[in-house]
Amino acid sequence: MPDTELRHVFTVAAPPVAVVAHLAEPANYVGLSPLVVQVRDVAREGELTRYTAVERFRFFGFLRHDNPIVVTLRTTGSAAVHGDVVSPGGVRMGYRFDLEPDGGSTRVTDTLRLHTPPGLLRFAASRARAVQLARAGILAERLG
Repeated sequence: MPDTELRHVFTVAAPPVAVVAHLAEPANYVGLSPLVVQVRDVAREGELTRYTAVERFRFFGFLRHDNPIVVTLRTTGSAAVHGDVVSPGGVRMGYRFDLEPDGGSTRVTDTLRLHTPPGLLRFAASRARAVQLARAGILAERLG
């Protein structure tokens, strides 16, 4: 299965505990990840949260495809939030937000590990990278 890793480092003007709290709440991913338009079926078990997110893709400006993805989210104190995404079509993604205090701010390392069936890696990686870069700005704006 083809795979790739995408990494982006950025700073948020909030302490790690505030960043973890925001990233640990599934509802906050609506708009935080620009493709996510809905979160449903949230189930919490301690530091583990499972939910379904709906990603909305647009093709050619007028074709719309809603893609339900199953997300498993874990928090590790105030140092990290990580999880796994299972998407229809065989696309799998592991993600991790590593958080380091930086004065009154937080340095965030956002790492995505993407696995796809043959022929989908380039498309999936381009979408994932666009979301990753947008998410940095949105998170900084929300918490700054």
